[in-house]
Amino acid sequence: MTSPFQIFVVEDNEWYGELLVHRLSQNSDHVVRRFTTAAECLEHLGDRPDLITLDYSLPDAKGEQLMRQIQARLPGVAVIVISGQEDVSTAVTLLREGAYDYLVKNDDTLPRLWNIVGKVEQQVRLRRENELLRQQIGARYAPAQAILGEHPSVKQLHGLIAKAARTSITVSISGETGTGKELVARAIHFQSTRAKRPFIAVNMAAIPRELLESELFGYEKGAFTGAAARRIGRLEEANGGTLFLDEIADLDLALQAKLLRVLQEREVTRIGGNQPVPFDVRLVVATHRDLLAEVQAGRFREDLYYRLLGLPITVPPLRQRGQDVLLLADSFVREFCAQNNLASCRLSDEARRMLLAHPFPGNVRELKAVVELAAVLADGEIIQAEQLPLRQNLTATPPLHMMSLKVQTTAIIQKCLLEMKGDVLATAARLDIGKSTIYRMLKDKEIIAEPSN
Repeated sequence: MTSPFQIFVVEDNEWYGELLVHRLSQNSDHVVRRFTTAAECLEHLGDRPDLITLDYSLPDAKGEQLMRQIQARLPGVAVIVISGQEDVSTAVTLLREGAYDYLVKNDDTLPRLWNIVGKVEQQVRLRRENELLRQQIGARYAPAQAILGEHPSVKQLHGLIAKAARTSITVSISGETGTGKELVARAIHFQSTRAKRPFIAVNMAAIPRELLESELFGYEKGAFTGAAARRIGRLEEANGGTLFLDEIADLDLALQAKLLRVLQEREVTRIGGNQPVPFDVRLVVATHRDLLAEVQAGRFREDLYYRLLGLPITVPPLRQRGQDVLLLADSFVREFCAQNNLASCRLSDEARRMLLAHPFPGNVRELKAVVELAAVLADGEIIQAEQLPLRQNLTATPPLHMMSLKVQTTAIIQKCLLEMKGDVLATAARLDIGKSTIYRMLKDKEIIAEPSN
C-alpha cells in the first residue's frame, strides 16, 4: 500500500489489548494504536483509521453505542466487535447495523481476526488505488485527457466511450497488443455512474488456468489444500463497479461454460461453498484476437460470444493514427522528464521524422518505452534521432545501440526503481504498471532493488 494500514484497538483489558496490538503489528505495513475507552477512540477518529477492533463492553459505553458514533463520523470504516460472551441476538443486531464482523474471545479469535484484517486491507488497497487514479485523472474521466489523439479514428473512439458510459451495457474491446484497451475500459468506468466503485482488471492470459477459477469466483476456507481462509473472487470485489477481463479469448472452454452461467444468473458460488452470492458489475472484455474466428474454430463458445459482444469497440493501431504519434511522443517525454526530475527535453526534427516512419508493431506501449529511454540517453535538451532505440528491420539483428522492447522496458523499470529507493508500489504507480510485474522481475533477477556496491 502507498500509505500504512491504520488499525485502532479499543480494549480496556490490559493483557488482551496488548495481545491484539502485538499480533496485528506483525505486519510491517500496519500502524496499530490502542485505546482503553470509547472517549479516547472518538477523540482520535480524525486520524481516519482503516479498521477498528471494538471491545463490546467498555467502561464508558456499550459496543453498539460506540459503533453508531464511529459510523456517523467515519462512514464505511470496518468495525470488528469482539465480545467476551457468545450472544447470537447481539451478533445479529450488530451485523445488521453495519459491523464488519463479530468475534467471541476464544482460542480461534486471533487467527480469525488476522484473516479478516487481511481481507479488509485488500479492500482498502483497491479503494486507494481507484481513488489515486481518480485524483490523477479527475472525478469524471474525460476521454480527451485519457486517450490523446486528433485522428478521426480516435475521435470516433471518444464518442463510443461516452455512449458506453451512459449505460451498463457490456463492452467488448478489440485491438492489437499495446493499443490501450485497458485505458479504454478505465475511461468507460470513470465516466460512468460507477466511477466511485471498484475497477477490477484481470488478465486472463497472465493467470495459470488451474488458478483462474478461484481468482474469478473465490473460494471457501478448506475448499482445497492451502485454502486457509475464505477469499472473495474478482466478481465480488468488483461489485457495484466494473470488471475488466483482458485477453478473454485465452479462457478455456470449461471455464467459459462456468462464466456464462454466472453471468446469466448474476450470482456466483465460491469454490467449496453452496451459497450463491449476488453481484452487480459492468463487464468489459478485451482481446487482440478475432473472437468470431475463435468461435468458428471451436475455441470459444458461441453463446458466451453473444453474451459478451454488447457494444463492440475497436482501438486503432498506432500506425494508422498519423500525426498522433508525435502528439503522444511529446506528451510521454514531458511526463517522463517531470516525474524523474530530468531537464526538459524535446525531439529533434530528424527524430520526429523517424517516429512518423516507424510502423510501431508494439503500438502506443512501444512508443512510450522508446521515447522514455531516449530521454534517458539524451545528452542535452534535444533527443537526437540516433538516440531512438528503433528497430528498422524487425527480422534483422539490430545494431548494438538499438535495444529490444523488453530491454527498453527493463531499463526504464530499473532506473525508476532505483530512484524510488526500491519502493515497488511507488515505482508501479509512477510507471502505471502492475506491482506483480516488478516483483516477478526482482525474483527472476532481471532488475535489482538496490544499487550494487
